[in-house]
Amino acid sequence: MRLNETRSAGEGLERSCQGTVAGWLDSSGPAGGVELFSAWFAGEAYQKHRHDTYAIGVTDSGVQVFDYRGSVHASTPGQVVVLYPDEVHDGRAGTGEGFGYRIVYVEPFLLMDAVRTLRGRPHPLPFVSEPVSTNAMLSRTIDAAFRAPLDALAVDSLIVDLAQGLIAGERAGARPVSSRRVDVRAVERARQFLDAEKTRVVHSRELESITGLTRYDLARQFRITFGTSPYRYLLMRRLEFARERIHRERPLVEVALDAGFADQAHFTRAFRSAFGLTPARYRALRAAQRSSAAPVSD
Repeated sequence: MRLNETRSAGEGLERSCQGTVAGWLDSSGPAGGVELFSAWFAGEAYQKHRHDTYAIGVTDSGVQVFDYRGSVHASTPGQVVVLYPDEVHDGRAGTGEGFGYRIVYVEPFLLMDAVRTLRGRPHPLPFVSEPVSTNAMLSRTIDAAFRAPLDALAVDSLIVDLAQGLIAGERAGARPVSSRRVDVRAVERARQFLDAEKTRVVHSRELESITGLTRYDLARQFRITFGTSPYRYLLMRRLEFARERIHRERPLVEVALDAGFADQAHFTRAFRSAFGLTPARYRALRAAQRSSAAPVSD
């Protein structure tokens, strides 16, 4: 199968949005730190972006092409894609037939707990060096996730199964770090505080006060534990809050203000940076899935 010649999605999607981009998307959650997401796109789907969750998915149809960690990767039906938190990536179709996929987004702290349980001791987040694979354990787990309701017990089992699959796919020594010392309780207090204060600006001195750590040590330990910085974690909680408002069909200018953004332009830039789509296109693609409508565009 010959892949289409493609550009990096950053410039490419901006051009494609001037015309018609076929596609739809659907999501369930977030619930208990897990979101199930399915989509189909033709052409260039996502601009370069990053999110603070693990992204673990299966390509269902077509060829999925993406830039990740300095290389171009392609996934065909049945192959598993694993993206580490806070890594820049994009997405596009490798052929004219488009591509479809199902993906599970998981908060890193859940996997951290599961990995600690499976290994019997605290351990860094699993890093799978090959983003495209035929990891049978992960493939079965993703398939099962989309066949059952996303209730609390199902989420618990899903997290453990995903952790086992990630550990199985991890390559030893792929991501060395100079120091792994972590004050787990302090970092967890910071996370809970950011969850509670997600719609406002949080200052470093506040986190220093509640954790007893310097801002620089907290930033180091937070990234080891959750795979991202406190700032990025707070931003993503704010954007998740905004997506919930979009799902309720609230006006985008109202969504931006409710989520704590200075204005709609700031909100749009942050949303596109995190999800590779503008808020308007995200809302239109959800509407297309519900109504089985024709291709949508910005």
